[in-house]
Amino acid sequence: MIVLVGIGVAIRMGIWQLERDAERKAKINHIQAVQEMPLLDLNHDAIPPDLTDMEYRQVKVTGEYDFEHQVALRNQVWTQSWGDEPGYALLTPLILSDGRAVLVERGWIPNQFDHPASWPQLDEPGIVMVEGVMRLPMEKGEMGGGIPDPTLAPGESQLDFWNFINLTRLQQQVPYPILNVYIQQAPGLNQDSLPYRWISQPVLEPGAHIGFALMWFFYAGLLLFGYPVWLKKQKIKPIH
Repeated sequence: MIVLVGIGVAIRMGIWQLERDAERKAKINHIQAVQEMPLLDLNHDAIPPDLTDMEYRQVKVTGEYDFEHQVALRNQVWTQSWGDEPGYALLTPLILSDGRAVLVERGWIPNQFDHPASWPQLDEPGIVMVEGVMRLPMEKGEMGGGIPDPTLAPGESQLDFWNFINLTRLQQQVPYPILNVYIQQAPGLNQDSLPYRWISQPVLEPGAHIGFALMWFFYAGLLLFGYPVWLKKQKIKPIH
């Protein structure tokens, strides 16, 4: 009975890995299709009601930053020739002409910018044009972990430092509607001044799911055909 259960579990695990492989390939195909879509102009093109299926689509928008409601994302690193330097990602709402806003990840800043009072030197006042890619917010780590962002304490009107880009929570501390995606701003021609910008590239490798599936099917076959052979080789001695 135990062997039959083991065979069933191994087969189910193999099928699960095949399902994960199919899901992964479908996701890769979707991302590649989105990346090939024409650039979306948030000022002039019709904005779909739900942008969450357009992550990594190229986008541009013109507006004016609201530095009063600017926040920073913790635990961000900038890779140097000597290693990784810790810091923050600076996130600023960009107000569109229709009164809505989109959050823009303007780039990386080092750890010495650990107080909002130091951020105004990085301001870009006036009307600006931003190009980049759309990204989805996160409310927790990829595996469900991470320290959640605290709720506002009595008397607090804004949380300045965040562990995740949680647009649902951010909406509660801004006086205008914000889109349900944010923009990761692309590097410009001049990358010598802060904040330093980058575009995160999605991982488009299919992974090792097929290999794991074959491994589980091998285990199932080993139990199915190997166990009877093992039994035959056992010499059962009579009990006197």
